[in-house]
Amino acid sequence: MKPLSSIWGVCAAALLAAFWCLLPVRAAAQTQPGTRLSSGKSAEVPAGAPENKDPRQLYQQGEAALRSGDLGQAERAFRGVLAVDPQVAGAYANLGVVYMRRKQWTAALEMLHQAERLAPTVAGVRLNIGLAYFRQNDFRSAIPAFESVVRDAPGSAQANHLLGLCYFFTERYADAVRALEPLWDEASGELNYLYVLGLSASKANRPDLEQRALGKMVETGQDTPEFHLLMGKAHINREEYDEAITELGVAAKANPKLPFVHFNLGVAYLKKQDLEKAKAEFLKDIALEPDVTYNYDQLGLVYSLQQQDQEAAKTLRKALRLDPNLASSHYELARVYQRLGKFTEALAEIDAANKLEPDNYPVHYVRGQILQRLGRTEDAKLEMQTTTRLMNALRSKRQKELYDAPLPNPEVMQEPK
Repeated sequence: MKPLSSIWGVCAAALLAAFWCLLPVRAAAQTQPGTRLSSGKSAEVPAGAPENKDPRQLYQQGEAALRSGDLGQAERAFRGVLAVDPQVAGAYANLGVVYMRRKQWTAALEMLHQAERLAPTVAGVRLNIGLAYFRQNDFRSAIPAFESVVRDAPGSAQANHLLGLCYFFTERYADAVRALEPLWDEASGELNYLYVLGLSASKANRPDLEQRALGKMVETGQDTPEFHLLMGKAHINREEYDEAITELGVAAKANPKLPFVHFNLGVAYLKKQDLEKAKAEFLKDIALEPDVTYNYDQLGLVYSLQQQDQEAAKTLRKALRLDPNLASSHYELARVYQRLGKFTEALAEIDAANKLEPDNYPVHYVRGQILQRLGRTEDAKLEMQTTTRLMNALRSKRQKELYDAPLPNPEVMQEPK
């Protein structure tokens, strides 16, 4: 879920594509005593499964196919294993890997959870469960899986790093510091690690660690485009938009194809209400990173602010095709449909936003307006009462509107290797 009031957890597709560490679950090494590779018995294999009925040979064929990237053959082989013996944990785990590589998340998690039930002590299965949620930007759901891996294998740098990122994206900054700081010796050469650690330390009131991470960033980054990108992002987080544009401009000049530099320039211009420049930058980043959801989310907002409702609706629907759980796009699309007089469609979108972010008062306010236009007066009154209650509950705090919240950080989504 991506909260409207806090949208750290964002589009990861471009950077995640660089890291697919999922390996076949080898039966001999990965399964525990009592966990069967196969029953050793013969059985009829359903139509479409491999003709070979030897489950061990099928398993080996599946492993080989998975390593070579032949996902179709791997799926058929592991399905063939399960047709002979449905208690083979490794076959379920490797089918989960197949579906993850296809981005078929529901099927992947179904297979991985089945593997977990059969082999609850195999940390690699739980690591892949966490990765399946992580790659959907569902960081809250990923946390328990990564925590369980860290508990069983506290020396796993990968699991600790992934857990730290999940804490960071869910604003659990002290926990992020606790997970990430011990990785300093092996990870402090990575700018993304230093950025996340430094920002987490700042939020967790650890100025000593913040300064240490910043100093190491300067030392490591020197004058690279990546360094200027992260420094520009740091200025955005401090609402120093002119300084951000300067830093990001240096990065873009040095490497115009640097992932996310144009995205962040778009964010900075949007914060300054320079909508035409923001639009141009988001379009540049879309040309480089066509599957990054938040480009379409932010570009849709720009079109909406410019009252270009048809373009806004088209762009926001694109964002939701990439990530149906993006509450901010549902919210803005509801407002667009509301202006267009499409109140039934608007209600569907605001209901989706409300399901994802039930305690956000702007959602309830817009929902009340839509219900009023649909003639549902009593329901509209209830929504306005909810709006008032939520606003009163937040009165003592600085209430951030949807796009004044902590900013998306797609540039730090790269998984640890």
